[in-house]
Formats: sequence, structure tokens, C-alpha cells
Amino acid sequence: MSGTSLDGIDAALIATDGERSVKPLGFVTVPYRPDFRQRMRACFNILEGAADPHVAATAVELTQLHASAVDLLLKRVRRAPSAVDFIGFHGQTIWHRPHERRTCQIGDGALLAKLTHIPVINDFRSADVAAGGQGAPLVPLYHAARAATMPRPVAVLNIGGVANITWIDRDGSIIAFDTGPGNALLDDWMLRHTGVPYDADGKAASKGNVDWALVNGVLERDYFRRAAPKSLDRNEFSHLQLEHLNVADGAATLAMLTVASVARGFQLLAKKPQLLLVTGGGRHHPLMMRWLGEMVGCPTQPVEAVGWNGDALEAEAFAYL
Repeated sequence: MSGTSLDGIDAALIATDGERSVKPLGFVTVPYRPDFRQRMRACFNILEGAADPHVAATAVELTQLHASAVDLLLKRVRRAPSAVDFIGFHGQTIWHRPHERRTCQIGDGALLAKLTHIPVINDFRSADVAAGGQGAPLVPLYHAARAATMPRPVAVLNIGGVANITWIDRDGSIIAFDTGPGNALLDDWMLRHTGVPYDADGKAASKGNVDWALVNGVLERDYFRRAAPKSLDRNEFSHLQLEHLNVADGAATLAMLTVASVARGFQLLAKKPQLLLVTGGGRHHPLMMRWLGEMVGCPTQPVEAVGWNGDALEAEAFAYL
């Protein structure tokens, strides 16, 4: 899995029947080098997709990096490629426009199969989007499998580049959608102003003041009034006017925008969950986690509280899918 936060590749090995039985067997994460991250970032919103020379070259490099991650994982768990049935290969989303029935994830499944000697399943989103679906989020079915024995209703919030929520009721029914910005806007803000691509330990945001006029203005957008299912492109809110803010105030405002949009999303759930479990990079942001607990009105914990590995969860999900 390579998510919209562009921090690197997560690779996980699981044993599963594709239904309720899931056993994690191993996990590695391989951070992207800054130069590759910049090449990848330059692919965003190039609508020609893999037909663009820069995107095509980056897709090959991305695939080779995934093959190296698979090799590292198998060496770590001491398994041969022949012991693995399939690789679920998400690729990298460079744009996502379900309202236009278009989405683009780059990465060469055939090349990955050739490099790893393992059958590859890829291109998870295109058919659903072409048929009028959202193509995202896809991890809720895995969340439901992992939460099968937990008290419900329960919700799982993934704060990656975009934030998405899965709500699972007692009868197994699911509501799932992208709530709004995740870490992408905050990460981009910090990279632009400090050279570091994230707000480490929430230190910048904790020193700032929230621009509530900006947050409330964004929440007036039509997206937040629409019913689920719904999904967002990473750059949907990238043109916000923040330059009147200093670094700390911008960080605080963007962190609150993520949290406030989650709280707004709670209005679309059939009933309040007994527990909100948080995964993705956002769970490492102490201020964001504190604000979440205060705003959603239910117990809020990182997924590690129930024995899950939040760093591995999305990679496990694509193995499961």
C-alpha cells in the first residue's frame, strides 16, 4: 500500500479466507526517499495518467520499489515467493474524480508479478468508478472483518492523506465514506514552510490558534452535506487561502479542519458508535487525537488499543481484498 500521504510503502503478509478469518503474519514499511517523493508528487493531477512520460517512468520506479518491499518482507518472515498465493497491489492514486467516472492509480501489476514471481491483483478502483460508484474507501470490508467479534456499533477512522470512516452496526451493516481532509493538507503546509513533511508530535499545531472562520467556511461546502457513499481526491482542498497565517496557526487550523470534518461526518452515522478506533498517521498527532475525543462524544483510541497494527492495516486490507 502506498497512500496519499506519500510517506512510503507498507507491505503486509496475512493468512485469510477472505471473509472473517484474518491472521497477520508480518509487516514492513519502506520510507520513500525525498527525491522520489517529489517525483511522485509531480504526478498528481496529470490527467494523461500513464500516457505522460514522467508518470510512466515514475510508475516503473514505483513498481520496482514495491518489488523490493515484497522481497524485504519475505526475507523478514522467512518465506519463499512460492508460499504466497497473491499480492494485492493498490498502486499510487494520482487523481480521483468519481463524479467524472474516472480514477487513476499508477503501478504496473504485470511488472510486479514478473519481478516477484507471485500473481498480482491490481486496479481495485477503476471498474467501480466506471460503473458510477465511488471506488473509495475500500478498507471498510477489512475493518468489518477485524471487528467481527467486537461490541458494536463501532467505528474505525483512518486519518491518512484523506480521512475516511467505517461504521459497523450490530447486524454487520456498514456505512463508509471519506470524511474530509486527513493529513495531506497539514503535511504539505509543514513541508512548504519548514522543509519537514509532517507536524512531528503535533508541536506546531499545539502552539497555534485555529482560524475558525476558515474551518467553518470549508465545512459549508456541498461535500459535507452529501450522503454517503462519497469520496475525495487528495487535492480537493489544496487551494485554501492560508498564507495570512503563520506556521503554527496554519498547522492548528488544518488539524482542526480534519477533526471538525470527522465530527460533521458523525451526523451521517445511523447511531453513535460505542468506540472510535483511529488508524493512519493522524493517530500519532496528540492534539488531533485530543480534539477528536472532545468533538465526537464517544471513547476514542488508537487501533493498537484493540491489538491491531495501525501502520500495517491498509496493506493488510489490500491483501484481504
